[in-house]
Amino acid sequence: MRIPLSWLREFAQIPAGATAEDVMADLVKVGFEEEAVHRPTDALRGPVVVGQVLSLVKEPQSNGKTINWCQVRVVPEGQEQALTGKGIDPSGVQGIVCGAHNFVEGDKVVVTLPGAVLPGDFHISARKTYGHMSAGMIASVRELGIGEDHDGILVLSRIGLDPEIGADAMELLGLYDQAAEINVTPDRGYAFSIRGVAREYAHATGTEFTDPASKVNAPAVLSGGYGVKINDDAPIYGKPGCDRFVARTVRGVDATGPTPPWMSSRLRLAGIRSISLPVDISNYVMLELGQPLHFYDQDKLSGDIVVRRAVAGEKLTTLDGKERSLDPEDLLITDASGPIGVAGVMGGASTEVSDATTAVLIEAAHFEEVSIARSRRRHKLPSEASKRFERGVDWQVANIAAQRAVDLLVELAGGTADEAGTDVGTASDPVTIVLPAEFPAARIGIDFTEDQIVTSLEDLGAVLEKTGAGWTVTAPSWRNDLETKEDLSEEVARLVGYDQIPATLPVAPPGRGLTRVQQQRRRLVQALADAGLTEVLAYPFVSKAANDTFGVAEEGAPRTAVKLANPISEEHGYLRTSVLPGLLEIAKRNHSRGFRDLAVFEAGMVFLPGDTLGTLSIPPLGVKPSDEVLDALYDGVPDQPLHIAAVLTGHDSPAAAGHAPRLWDWADALDIARLAGDVLGVELVVTRGRHQAFHPGRAAQLSLRSGEVVGYAGELHPKLLAAHDMPARSAALELNADALFEAAADVVVARHISTFPVATQDVALVVPQDVPADDVLAALREGAGELLEDVALFDVYAGKGIEEGKKSLAFGLRFRATDRTLTADEASEARERAVATAAERFGAVQR
Repeated sequence: MRIPLSWLREFAQIPAGATAEDVMADLVKVGFEEEAVHRPTDALRGPVVVGQVLSLVKEPQSNGKTINWCQVRVVPEGQEQALTGKGIDPSGVQGIVCGAHNFVEGDKVVVTLPGAVLPGDFHISARKTYGHMSAGMIASVRELGIGEDHDGILVLSRIGLDPEIGADAMELLGLYDQAAEINVTPDRGYAFSIRGVAREYAHATGTEFTDPASKVNAPAVLSGGYGVKINDDAPIYGKPGCDRFVARTVRGVDATGPTPPWMSSRLRLAGIRSISLPVDISNYVMLELGQPLHFYDQDKLSGDIVVRRAVAGEKLTTLDGKERSLDPEDLLITDASGPIGVAGVMGGASTEVSDATTAVLIEAAHFEEVSIARSRRRHKLPSEASKRFERGVDWQVANIAAQRAVDLLVELAGGTADEAGTDVGTASDPVTIVLPAEFPAARIGIDFTEDQIVTSLEDLGAVLEKTGAGWTVTAPSWRNDLETKEDLSEEVARLVGYDQIPATLPVAPPGRGLTRVQQQRRRLVQALADAGLTEVLAYPFVSKAANDTFGVAEEGAPRTAVKLANPISEEHGYLRTSVLPGLLEIAKRNHSRGFRDLAVFEAGMVFLPGDTLGTLSIPPLGVKPSDEVLDALYDGVPDQPLHIAAVLTGHDSPAAAGHAPRLWDWADALDIARLAGDVLGVELVVTRGRHQAFHPGRAAQLSLRSGEVVGYAGELHPKLLAAHDMPARSAALELNADALFEAAADVVVARHISTFPVATQDVALVVPQDVPADDVLAALREGAGELLEDVALFDVYAGKGIEEGKKSLAFGLRFRATDRTLTADEASEARERAVATAAERFGAVQR
C-alpha cells in the first residue's frame, strides 16, 4: 500500500517536516513492514515553471519534420527574471524549439528551464538545434514522469488550470509530495486505505486521528432508488456472497471533464494511473475509505440489478476485453440482459462508463471474502477491488463511500444527485469476544495494566463491557480479523509496543526438547555439511518426465504422482517423488554461470500418493470436524517421507600449486551414503544396482539388513547428463532418510577403541568378472572373524596376466585385538580363514 503524505496529513497529525522514511519508521512500530519510498523529486528537479506561448512559428525541415520555434514567457509581464543560470534569459522570455503540435499561441504550458533534470537523468540545457538556440523544453506528461501520454505537450487549461505565469509547476502538479509504501499482511485488509493507515499512524504516535468517514454526510436511510435484488441460492459455507448493496444515481455528469491535479497526483503516488474523471473518482474513494466502488452507465442497464450465482455456460466480457466462461460458484452482478460483472472482481464491458455517459449508477457493495477470492483465482483476474474484498471490507462504510463518490461527481463532474437511493441487505451480528482480565498477560508474557488493555482496545474502535472476570469486547466493523481472545491479546501487545516484550527465551520443561527424529535429522544434515557439501533448497514442483525418470527404478514401471490443480507453470505441474530433479536444475543453473565444481545436497520431503488422494468435500469452517472426517482427510494426504540427496560434479577441490584436484566419481557418492548411515548408526548393504536415472554399470543399490531398499548411489546416466548440459561423469545419491531414522537404534553405542597396535595384511584375489566386489568383501569380513577391524577394496585389475573373464580384487585387511598385541601368525591365520571363505563361495584364487 502506497500512502501519499499529503493525503495522510488530512486525517492524522504528521509533523510538517516528516518524510516518507519517518512515517514508515512509525508504522513499523505497529507491525507494518517497510517497502519503498516514492518521491518524484528524486528523479525530477527544477526549475520547472508555468509558461505562456507568445508566438509559434512553424518551420518545415529537410528531414520531413515540422518544428515550432516558440517564444515562451516564463515570468509575469513587467517583472524581472529572478532565476539565474546559463541559458536563462533575463528578459523572462525563452526561445524554445518544440516538435509537438497540440498547442497554440496563448496556451499555458509547463516549461523546464536550463538546469532542470527530468526522469531518466535527462539534463536540460541551452543547445543549438534546427538552426536556433533552444533554451529549455516545453514538457509532456511523460517527460515529467506523471503519465504515459507522449503525443503532445501538457496544456494546463485542458486539466482545468489557469495558473500565474512563472508559478512553480512542480508544486502546481503535486510533485513535491511523496509516498511511503508498506507491506500489508493478509489479515489486515483495513490498512489498504488511507483511513486504515491514518488510524494506525495515530496508534503508533499517539496523535489525533480524524476518521474520513466522519466527514461525509450520508443519509441515514435510502429508499426509492434503482431496483436491486440479492438472490444467492448457493452460498459458500452457508455465508451469502453479498449481504449489502448500496446504489446511488448521479445525472448530468460530464465524463470528459479533467481530473484535478491534486487528485491525479495522489492517485499516481498511490500507484494508480489516472484514466478518466469517473474512474479516478471511483479509485480515489476506494483508496481513501477502503470500499471498492463500481460505476455503471445507467442508460446501458436494463431492468433491476440482481446479485446471484452464475449458471453453467454463461459468459461475460469483462472490462479488459476478454470473454470469460463463468463457473456456477461465481457471484455475478446481472440485469435483464444477463451478467454485467463478476462481483467484487471486475465489471463487464457492456455497462462501462464512457465519454458519452451522463447518468452514473454507483455500486458500493459488501461481498463475502471466500467468494471473491475464488473467482479472482479461478479467472486469474487480480484487481484492486478483489484485493480488498478478499481480505475483508467494512460493512458499515458502504453508504458513506457511495455518498463520497456522489459528492465528488457533483463537485468535479457537474452532476446532480438523485435524492432516492438503494440500500438492501442485512448486517451480520457483530463479533463479541470474552476476554478474561489475566489472559493478555498470560498470552504475551507482560503484566499489562487494566488501563493499557482498555485503552488499546478502545483505540482500535472496540466497545468494552466490564464483567466480573474481565470484559466482553465487541470488535469494530472494520476489523473482521478479530475473532478470539488471542487476537485481542496480540492487538494489546502491538499497541502497547512490541519493544516492551522482553527478549528472553522460555525455559524448556524437564524431559522435553527435540524429538528423536528431529535430533537424527539435524545430525545427518550437519554431518553432510561438515563433509564439505553445500545445502540447497529446490522447488518441490517438477515435470511429469522428471517424476517418470527419477521416481521409479525401472523404466516404464507404474508410478503415481500428485498433479497440481493450479501450478506455477504447466511445465512443472507435479509434486516431486524424488529430490534429485531439483538438485540437477540447481547444478545446471550454477554450471551455466561458471560454477562447475559442485557438491550440493538437500533434505526435503517427497510426495507419494496412495490409493486415496483428497476427499470429495471440504469440511465447513467454524465447526470442529469429527474424528471420522479428520481420519478421511489424513487418509487423503499423500505419504511425505523425508529424502536426502546429493549431486557431485566437477572436482572435489580447487586447483592449487602442488595440488591436482580429483574428479568426483561414483565412489564419492557411495562414501557419502555410507557416511549418512554411520552418523545414524545404520549399516547400509551395498549391492550392484539398476536405476534408469543412473549409469547402467556404475550404480549401487543401498539396502538395510532387512532387505528394504532405501536408495541409490553412483554416476548419473550419460544421456540424462547430456540433456541437462552437465559433465559426463557427474555422481549422485538419494536415500529415504525416514527409513534410516526408523532403522536406527534409539541409542548409538560407541565402539571400544583399542590401545593395541594394528596388524595390516593385503590380499589379491582373482574372481569371475561378474562377481561383485562387495560380495567378496563381505565374505572376507565373515571369514576373518572378530579380529578383523576393517577391510577395504583398494584396487581392481583386469588385463595382462589375468585370465580372460576374470578380474583381480585387492583388499587391505586390518586386524586388532582388544586385549593384546597380535602376533604375525594370528593375523595370518585370520587372513587365511578369510581367503578360504572367499574361495569357497566364489572360487577366488590368490594372485
